[in-house]
Amino acid sequence: MSIRVNIPSPLRSLTGGAAEVQLEAADVASLISALEDRHRGLRERLLGADGQLRNYVRIFVNDEDVRFLEGVGTSLRPGDNVAIVPAVAGGSPVQ
Repeated sequence: MSIRVNIPSPLRSLTGGAAEVQLEAADVASLISALEDRHRGLRERLLGADGQLRNYVRIFVNDEDVRFLEGVGTSLRPGDNVAIVPAVAGGSPVQ
């Protein structure tokens, strides 16, 4: 059983339009490497030069934000669901 990765709309142009990708990986860092091997350009959209997640990207493993786990070192198991979520900003404050 592989890990299911949900791809957000802004990144689907890099995955040939696929909303979901299935991969094998031991942790989030190796998952991002596997995504890059299959879909060039994803790594630079997700990681900064320091190898850490960009400020505007959230990655959830089974609904838990990896920033509150072990970041890109967060372990993965077969059957896990991973969601990549770009931060949304802008608009007017609620009054």
